[in-house]
Amino acid sequence: MDGVMKRWELRKPGRVNLQLASVPIPQPGAGEALVRVSAVSLNYREKLFLDAGGYSDVPWPFVPTSDMAGEVVATGAGVSRVRVGERVLAAFNTDWVDGPPPRAPRALGGSVPGVLSEYVVMPEGWLVAAPRTLDDAQASTLPCAGLTAWTALVEQGALRPGQTVVTQGTGGVSLFAVQLASALGARVIVTSGDDEKLARAKTLGAAHGIHRRRTPDWEKEVLELTSGRGADQVLELVGGDNLGRSASALASGGRISLIGVLEGFDMRFPALPLLRSHGIIQGVLVGHRRGLEDLVRAVDTLRVAPVIDATYPLRDFPQALAHLDRGPFGKLVIRVRE
Repeated sequence: MDGVMKRWELRKPGRVNLQLASVPIPQPGAGEALVRVSAVSLNYREKLFLDAGGYSDVPWPFVPTSDMAGEVVATGAGVSRVRVGERVLAAFNTDWVDGPPPRAPRALGGSVPGVLSEYVVMPEGWLVAAPRTLDDAQASTLPCAGLTAWTALVEQGALRPGQTVVTQGTGGVSLFAVQLASALGARVIVTSGDDEKLARAKTLGAAHGIHRRRTPDWEKEVLELTSGRGADQVLELVGGDNLGRSASALASGGRISLIGVLEGFDMRFPALPLLRSHGIIQGVLVGHRRGLEDLVRAVDTLRVAPVIDATYPLRDFPQALAHLDRGPFGKLVIRVRE
């Protein structure tokens, strides 16, 4: 396919240096597919890369974002996993198919060029069939936020009906956790500093909401809500000193999925509550391709509809980043193809 396309890129660090560039449409080589991108969803990591200088091993020019849904429009020699006309998602961790993660996994929009582009070429092994029950904007939210929640709750947490899950905030990962955990029969407790967002989380399946500003020691309310037992799983999305509260909220044998770093990468906490509960702290960096395939099937079966706060056209990526700064309820999506 000949011609030019639009894509957002940086040639030096800092979001003020973002530019919407015109470049040739890439051509697929052997084992590769050309995908016409329809929708791209944003994650908190975009802020980390653009504002905190996460550029030590990125290719230049740097193309941001990792989560994409689109349609295969051409394939190179030997391609068999995907076909022309198929709706697909891109796997976040490109080299992690299943099992334990590689020591230094590569990820789209980081050590591998991102997807905020009208067309992308990538190896067929990086692609997964999109869910049948979601449109492209909804489907684009699965590869990072959706899979992170799925990995924490199901792949690593082996969630069972009747268990209690605590999730923090009302961003994409947290709301996926609310929807998935409640659909699988768990009781979900959400913490947030906004009454309206807590009320909206309850409409998605949360059983209880804790206002973390009025109740800074929210772990005590978790214990009260569970009659002293504590939570079987806590999705730690804040980091910093909040990790200590998560440890104190755990049930015996419970698990903390360490995901977010809103209050920083450095974390300290009193060890005694974790020792008493024999709790586990498990790091979660999204997940593998097989997990994304399982999530797609679960979404189609459970009829989970991702929460999208707002959509923006491709040209308005900077405005979408400003919305990300304010803290959306759920996901923000760039509609690449109108």
